[in-house]
Amino acid sequence: MGIFGNSMFLLQDDIVWFKEEDPVVSTIFLVTLAVIIIAVIVINIVRNGIGAGPKGSGSGGGGKSSGSSTRNFSIFQMRKVASFYGLDKDQTKLLEYVFKNDGVSNPETVMQNVPSLDRHFKRAYKSIEKSGESEQEVQDFLTLLFSIRNTVEAAQPDKSAAAGPARRISENMAAVLSTAKGATYPVRVISSKGNQLLVDCPRNSLGTPVKFARGSKITLSFFTNLSKGFSIESRVQDVLETPQGLALELAHSSKAMALTKRRFKRKEVTISCYFSIVHIEEIKRGRKTERKMSVDPRRSMGTILDISAGGCAVKTTSVVPVGSRIKITFENSEGRSLAALGQVLRTNRSGGLGIIMHIKFIKITRKSLNAVNAMVFGYDQD
Repeated sequence: MGIFGNSMFLLQDDIVWFKEEDPVVSTIFLVTLAVIIIAVIVINIVRNGIGAGPKGSGSGGGGKSSGSSTRNFSIFQMRKVASFYGLDKDQTKLLEYVFKNDGVSNPETVMQNVPSLDRHFKRAYKSIEKSGESEQEVQDFLTLLFSIRNTVEAAQPDKSAAAGPARRISENMAAVLSTAKGATYPVRVISSKGNQLLVDCPRNSLGTPVKFARGSKITLSFFTNLSKGFSIESRVQDVLETPQGLALELAHSSKAMALTKRRFKRKEVTISCYFSIVHIEEIKRGRKTERKMSVDPRRSMGTILDISAGGCAVKTTSVVPVGSRIKITFENSEGRSLAALGQVLRTNRSGGLGIIMHIKFIKITRKSLNAVNAMVFGYDQD
């Protein structure tokens, strides 16, 4: 056949030896392989989560997380924790970042161990303060961090809550009346005989009596001589004129419920402070009425005995009427000057001429509030 004939024969043999595969089989193989790869990726994402944390927290979260801690982190438990405490998206993101940075693999266990949680949060607090790119960023993340911590604190069970007889209310006892809309007014009990319960008619900051419709729901909170707090649910029955002035007649309740634990953690301290009375004046401009606040230049001294994000107790020899608004200034352990606008809810005698004012914070700067929270939880200590 010659040289070319033999070559053609070899080429024909090659064509026989290397048959083209069935395209249907190849397609099935590739699709199956792709499905397996996608499944592995999805499982890995669900197990470890996506991303390292909220924007900007890389500089304020406590350092970079290790690859091993990220791989071992349980995103399922993280979601369970977030759901249980009702955390929003930003809170969940920051908490996840803090835990991953510290190598926490089981978020649920840490959340149930408050001392352990505080160790992680204290490290995050220190890192945020040192590494924040701006003062605003620092305060943003500290506010978010403490919102999580206070949420956890509020969720802790209160073992002391119990019901008691409402007849422990005595005449001339200081109390706080709360409306269904959340407004609070300091009042004093005029009479608690039989089924009649009379209290001072609450007044606003200008001294004008607050109007209540008959049947309005209210809550009356009070403290006994043993400093135990109770509250009763009641309704306004009438508004009466008494020798002591205008009074609300409330429906007396047969039971008083023990006040639940405070919303915010409170810490005993001994901090010198100054406070001034805040005056509120209404100015009419045409049909509009403007409220103007002015701080009395005279200052009084006191000592803060305990403090929380919601208020403080101050011991002083000055006489301050219940319901007064005051500006209080003090310093934390780092020497930072802090200030807040508060309202005196009640007072107790404290030997001799001294009294203890129980103050609710009405307005406080974010920076001061973060400093108070750091003080309460001990994050400002080395």
